[in-house]
Amino acid sequence: MTDPAANVLLSIVIPAYNYATTLPRTVDSVVPQLADDCELIIIDDGSTDNTPKVIADLLQRYPGKIITERKINGGLASVRNRGIEKARGDWLIFLDADDEMAEGAIKLIREHLRANPETRFVAGGHVSINSSGKRSIHNPGVMPENQIMRVRAYLLDKSLALSNGACAMHRDVFARGNYPEAFRSAEDIPVFTQVLANYHCSVLNEPLALIHKHSDSLRHQFAHARAGGLKLVDEVFSPQRLPDEFQVLRRAFFVQRSLSLFRSAWLAGESELAKEWFVQALKADWRVIFRGSYSRKALRLWLLGK
Repeated sequence: MTDPAANVLLSIVIPAYNYATTLPRTVDSVVPQLADDCELIIIDDGSTDNTPKVIADLLQRYPGKIITERKINGGLASVRNRGIEKARGDWLIFLDADDEMAEGAIKLIREHLRANPETRFVAGGHVSINSSGKRSIHNPGVMPENQIMRVRAYLLDKSLALSNGACAMHRDVFARGNYPEAFRSAEDIPVFTQVLANYHCSVLNEPLALIHKHSDSLRHQFAHARAGGLKLVDEVFSPQRLPDEFQVLRRAFFVQRSLSLFRSAWLAGESELAKEWFVQALKADWRVIFRGSYSRKALRLWLLGK
């Protein structure tokens, strides 16, 4: 563990909930990269599997290298918020317990921060690995200088791609708000948006994380999306997070979110909910009917009931 008297530059926070099988792989990818000004924090979000035993074994394997805490289950946003409170570093990386830190990532981040002292958010690339082991490299894209164009690129155009684990975030960026704990999915969207809108951001076009893709239960995913629903729009565009000039993007994001929920409901076989969300999108912007993939699905729902 880092000397308490030392100045901590970087805190790597691993939220762990029922990932006993993959957590050792994640920790193994981080520990060899740690320096005296880094710390590794594992927060167990009330796991019901073998995670506590795995953490105990990791503490024995890496004595003095890991800080741990166990809390009552509250969801990913609550774990990240606890990580912000607990971390002593000026910079934070939130690395999921089923992903890995890319080799040399901390060195790359350190060099980037030296070259870009004004930045408060570093968007890095990542390598995605599917269930068959196939790898593909993803870079974040171009970071527009204009803040509104930056938010548009992320929220609407999808030309700016941000991934937890592949981003380094200065603790200053949470002054406007932490991760919203009412959401069990998409909780990072309001935070990423407020960062892009209010702080100096930079791009590091090197892989900082290996992100493992796996298929969760469709019903499980949809349950979280349904619970958050269109309330996510209000959270993203809350005055606390975004200045007034960003409200020009609100309607377009409302339409996009409605269509995303429509597609999720359609895939989950929730026909009535899918219809409701398509109607919401259509009311906000009638041009939705020209978005072929969505309108064809909607037509099948109303005409064929599927």
